[in-house]
Amino acid sequence: MEVIDKISSIPDLESALCSVFRIDLPEPQREVLLELYVHTVLFSRKHSLKKEQTSALLSIIKSIHEANIETLSNNIEHCVKYYKELLLCHSVRRPPFSINLFSFEQVDCILKYIYNNYLIHYKLYKYIFTPQVKLDLSLTYSGITDHGSTTVEDSSIADVENTMEGEIQKETQETSITDNSSIASASTSDLKTLQSKRSDSK
Repeated sequence: MEVIDKISSIPDLESALCSVFRIDLPEPQREVLLELYVHTVLFSRKHSLKKEQTSALLSIIKSIHEANIETLSNNIEHCVKYYKELLLCHSVRRPPFSINLFSFEQVDCILKYIYNNYLIHYKLYKYIFTPQVKLDLSLTYSGITDHGSTTVEDSSIADVENTMEGEIQKETQETSITDNSSIASASTSDLKTLQSKRSDSK
């Protein structure tokens, strides 16, 4: 807190918080988390919180965030109950269980801040910090060995394919022969018609 209090620029503040909290996350998680902590420090300065109060508030924010992302399920009720318990532990003097670090006015202000700046965006934080599950699907086919050699099923499939190709070629040849014979017969009939016309004219 001694170092953080002396920093005024946002980039330097982000660098200091990143070092203090040892944040080693990929983007955009790193940027989102640093923005959360920076806004908490700025809130503390705006409301003239002491160094120990700012430190405690940062720890509370960190604990709430970790409670939020520790599970994939919806645990908003648990987070709300947890942050109220943490604030209660820092606002009532009951050694060694709690200490009155915050006044009741400060607690009310902090409750509103946490709700408006974190809990209202609860689902967004959970989405960003939840690991994305990707399905890696691999298919294995029966009848194919590891070395790629064909089995009896594959050879029978190949035989069927060859038989079908042979039948198709045979049908094509028969069709062409039929077409040629019909053309020949048509030309023969035309020739006979011409000859009969010539004989009639004579």
